[in-house]
Amino acid sequence: MGMQVTERRLELAIIVDALVVIVFVAVGLRTHDEDSTIVALTNTALPFLIGLAAGWAVTRAWRRPSRVLTGLAIWPITVLVGMIVRRSVFDRGTATAFVVVTTLFLGACFVGWRMLFRVLEIRSVRAPQASGGSFTDR
Repeated sequence: MGMQVTERRLELAIIVDALVVIVFVAVGLRTHDEDSTIVALTNTALPFLIGLAAGWAVTRAWRRPSRVLTGLAIWPITVLVGMIVRRSVFDRGTATAFVVVTTLFLGACFVGWRMLFRVLEIRSVRAPQASGGSFTDR
């Protein structure tokens, strides 16, 4: 059963994935009492947004943007490219603890929102069938 990718679903997936990265960075800056201006947020998020774009490109995520497998595929690419860009282009650290936290947070969120979406999607398809029709049918 093929699932048609709507423009709205694609936009939603792009926005949610980008928000995951931005929230991760904002929480990290706040937790470590670092400068949380828009410039600091942008400079810190940019390597991972670049990684996210690479993940989307390599996996062609636009074909099935809300699939759990898509989240599983873009996750390691986002982390790997993000860390490489952070280190080589932005000359920022990649301490082991940071890599671990980044990997766990982005993985949980990229996969997690897609799992939740899938559960809600299944429920919305099954709900009309389970109720036996509309109230006017009873």
